[in-house]
Amino acid sequence: MPRILESTRVSMFAAVWIASALSCGTARAEPPIRSPEDAACRLEARAKVFSTPNPQGLELEEIGRRIYFACMKRVAQVTAPAARRGGRRHRSRRR
Repeated sequence: MPRILESTRVSMFAAVWIASALSCGTARAEPPIRSPEDAACRLEARAKVFSTPNPQGLELEEIGRRIYFACMKRVAQVTAPAARRGGRRHRSRRR
């Protein structure tokens, strides 16, 4: 009888541990998507994280973060309004 209680206790402990591991996984969830560009860059990072070369031995999360921020930087440059040329406008003089 003590053997059955011990195995039940071990299986209960394992079940509780697995349940806590799965529920704690949501604690590291990503923040909500804020724009279409954000969603597109997240998808790009997920798609490229395993195929990107990793000579520095970085973690997958760091590689994905770098891909994401590079994408967001590229998108920001495309969507940013063109800078105005020159500084001040000079009025022409009347003669």
